[in-house]
Amino acid sequence: MSLSKVSLVRYEEPYRSVKKAILDCNGFQDLPANARVFIKPNVVYWTKACEFPKWGVITTSRVIEDVVLLLKERGIADITIGEGMVGDPEDTETPEHAFKSLGYHALHQRYGVKYINVMKRPFKKVKLDGGITLNFNADILESDFLINIPVLKAHNQTVVSLGLKNLKGAIDNPSRKKCHNANPDQDLHYHIARLADPMPPMLTIIDGIYSLERGPGFDGKMRRSNLLIASRDILAADKVGAKVLGYDPEMVPHLNKAQAKVRRPTDLSDLEVVGENIDQVSSDHEYDFPYVSDNNGEMPRALAKQGLKGIFYRKFDDTMCSYCSSLNGVILTAIRQAWQGKPWNNIEILTGKVMKPSPGMEATVLVGQCMYAKNKDHPDIQQLFAAKGCPPEPQGIVDALNGAGISVDHSLFQHIETLPGFYMERYRDNPDFDEEFFQIK
Repeated sequence: MSLSKVSLVRYEEPYRSVKKAILDCNGFQDLPANARVFIKPNVVYWTKACEFPKWGVITTSRVIEDVVLLLKERGIADITIGEGMVGDPEDTETPEHAFKSLGYHALHQRYGVKYINVMKRPFKKVKLDGGITLNFNADILESDFLINIPVLKAHNQTVVSLGLKNLKGAIDNPSRKKCHNANPDQDLHYHIARLADPMPPMLTIIDGIYSLERGPGFDGKMRRSNLLIASRDILAADKVGAKVLGYDPEMVPHLNKAQAKVRRPTDLSDLEVVGENIDQVSSDHEYDFPYVSDNNGEMPRALAKQGLKGIFYRKFDDTMCSYCSSLNGVILTAIRQAWQGKPWNNIEILTGKVMKPSPGMEATVLVGQCMYAKNKDHPDIQQLFAAKGCPPEPQGIVDALNGAGISVDHSLFQHIETLPGFYMERYRDNPDFDEEFFQIK
């Protein structure tokens, strides 16, 4: 078996570093001049309400523009940038604001690049290996060549989020929710391992100018890493990316499943790394927020250190889809702020699709329609408070928490979009974290 080539390059300057990463892995080999090229960045989140930290969360516009320049040099005229952001699929204003703020509109004016909101475009039903069916964006499937540009990040549900995981942004909302199903034999990792199967010829460029611990969102820890990883083999790129983040590929469930599916080894023996030495540039990135559990409660360690007692905020699992998980941070923030030093009376909060109520709890809060449908009649629930909906409405969450005895500040939920701004203060005035990487000059 021939070895897949992966380039591992230090990012030192615009254009030249991206060009080296692509050339070192023969990334544009066999790319015809008349190809329809689709660029898939990672724009995991956006808000119009405030400035928020994007480093390690969103693909840098710097890398996007450099890729466009290199394509134009090869005579490529038909270039589309497309992303399907997490959020209300009927909300067109937020994606448009994101695309313009990130400079995609400038790329359109300057180079004729098209940019699309995947959620407002046609989808095609695709049957994948293992009998699962997902709806993929038609534009990406009908392109001649895909350039997949994820961010170098650790992820609290999937250990890492790299090339394979980034393709989840190319499927529609029902398919995304289906990926988080409760079937352990066809779980989230099983689905992610198959997302690349229907794709056209692909080049993966992992943007590691910034990397992220405890991703995928703005509440993780951001680092300036100055690395680029590129390969025509998405699995090879992800294996190197995982190793750079401090994880052997077999430690990542979806990579394990992807390797088993095509009968490839779990180590790096099936690939050739060109450029930097992995061991010299890798660094450990925690993928999850640690939880603690004892008779006083279950919760993130940060809340336990604050002294909270009497609350059992069960550790979320991979059946909680992106739409409920996007509310997880604000719920925990509200609980933290509601703490007045007096233990709550054994309140448990359940999320996802598989959790079950525990006997002996005085009150149980069910977050999301899936959890409500599963447990609304469970005999171990003494008092039920539900935030229904898919995802639940903010006011429904407030009512459920207040009913259970946690008096949260409703204004937090009225202004959810401003919450990311608080995390910005960690990085403000730090020269390593430059907003210009997300701008097109």
